[in-house]
Amino acid sequence: MRRLVRLAVAGTATLVLAAAGPADSPLNVPEPDGIWTGPQRGYTPATLSGATVIDIDALDALIARDKPILLDVSLADRRPAGFPDDRPWLPAHRSIPGAVWMANAGAAPLDPARETLFLQRVEELTGGDRGRAIVAFCHPECWGSWNAAKRLVLQGYTRVHWFPEGIEGWQERHPTTVIPEDPAWSARAGGAAQR
Repeated sequence: MRRLVRLAVAGTATLVLAAAGPADSPLNVPEPDGIWTGPQRGYTPATLSGATVIDIDALDALIARDKPILLDVSLADRRPAGFPDDRPWLPAHRSIPGAVWMANAGAAPLDPARETLFLQRVEELTGGDRGRAIVAFCHPECWGSWNAAKRLVLQGYTRVHWFPEGIEGWQERHPTTVIPEDPAWSARAGGAAQR
C-alpha cells in the first residue's frame, strides 16, 4: 500500500512523496491454494474459503447460540535457552475458557502422523459430526489457526469458523483462563508443550 504525502515547498510548489507501506499489509495478503507453509508469524488473509471469518461479536453470539468446539492451536512455550536444569519451568498457557489446546496443531508442514492425530482428535471432539460448529484460533497475525481451520475445511467440515483476533482479541473483552494442553493430543503427539 502506498500513501501520498504532500509537502508545501517554497510557497506554491507542492512536492508529492510516495511512502511505501508494508508489502504484506492485511488488506492484500492472498489466500494460498492450500495450507500455508511459510513463516507462522505474519500478516494473514482477511478470508478463508470454505470457513467463516468471525470477530469478537460473532464469536460471543456463536458461543451463546451453538456452544462450538473452541480449538486453540497456539504454539507451545519453549524452555528458554540457558534456563537452569535444576529449576522447575512451569509455563501457564492462558486461553479462552472451555477451549481445547492442541499445541502447534496449526504448524505447516505438519508431519502426516501428527495431522492424522489432529483430525482424529477433532472427530472425537465433534462426535463425528462434520456439521458441528468449530472455531480455530491462536494469536493475531499467526497462520496456525488459519491452517488448522483450512485443514478442517479440506476434510469436509462445514461449520468451520476462524477467529483471527485470537486470544488477545478475546481478552480485550473477556478474561482468559489457564488451560492445560489437551491430554489426548499431548499423549498421542508426544507432549508438544514439553518440547
